[in-house]
Amino acid sequence: MRTRMRSLLALLPALLLAVACAAPGSTPAGGGDGAAGTVVKIGVADGTENYWTVYKEKAKAAGITVELVNFTDYNQPNPALSQGQLQLNQFQHLQYLANYNVKNNDTLVPIGATAVYPLPLYSTKHTSVDAIPQGGQVVIPNDPTNQARALLVLQAAKLITLKGGGTSLSTPNEIDTAASKVTVVPVDAAQTAANLASVDAAIVNNNYATAANLGPDKVIFKDDPNSDSSKPYINTFVSRAADKDNPTYRKLVEIYHDPEVLAAARKDLGDGGVFKDNDAADLQSSTVVIQDALKASGS
Repeated sequence: MRTRMRSLLALLPALLLAVACAAPGSTPAGGGDGAAGTVVKIGVADGTENYWTVYKEKAKAAGITVELVNFTDYNQPNPALSQGQLQLNQFQHLQYLANYNVKNNDTLVPIGATAVYPLPLYSTKHTSVDAIPQGGQVVIPNDPTNQARALLVLQAAKLITLKGGGTSLSTPNEIDTAASKVTVVPVDAAQTAANLASVDAAIVNNNYATAANLGPDKVIFKDDPNSDSSKPYINTFVSRAADKDNPTYRKLVEIYHDPEVLAAARKDLGDGGVFKDNDAADLQSSTVVIQDALKASGS
């Protein structure tokens, strides 16, 4: 998951920034140009990528020391943030965040957009969707939100049919097996790429595809990141509700959209992503809408 907003923030008076530095979850670091002089821990799922080095350098120049905490399990960064082990995380889209909040009665909030990444279907055996045989196997992530999106991608690719047309809450139980071409095998998101050798195709999230050196030549289908239906999949920086207006954290969102950071991200992650600049209020409103839908469905 990924999530890049570009709202330009004016430098705040030193006194106000000093107050921000004392906010819960930030630790004095000294130095800097007044944008904080703080240490901020950010939970990510791709911390080894070079663009984060560029990002940290830009943050340091603004007086903010960023410490990345890398996670390989999507289930860990939100609880770590909620419990105060992190100040921010940046690994998830709005649908995933909404699902987490509803399931855990939590109130984490998005404070800035990063990007929408298409969810590609990869294959090392076939060069097109049409080449996948009847009865073939396709691996998808098993976490609820990526799983639902993966099912919609497979339906768009005409590999499966979902009863009732499918929604962002769909599960494999909704697959009309008689009308579908392939069998769907849900696995942990981190294992999707590893399973490619033994199946016909796999839906692999961007960061895991990058780590597995899956290039665009292995993509045989993907959804459209510019479509309205992709809005729930805008990736974001996320904070605790009490910190949603923290100027230091908002500054870190802005730094993510520095041209040099974005250029480095494109180099590391490929050109498939579409950077987004939705503001915090829009993202938070969208999250509430998704959460209300989840509650109404009983999910």
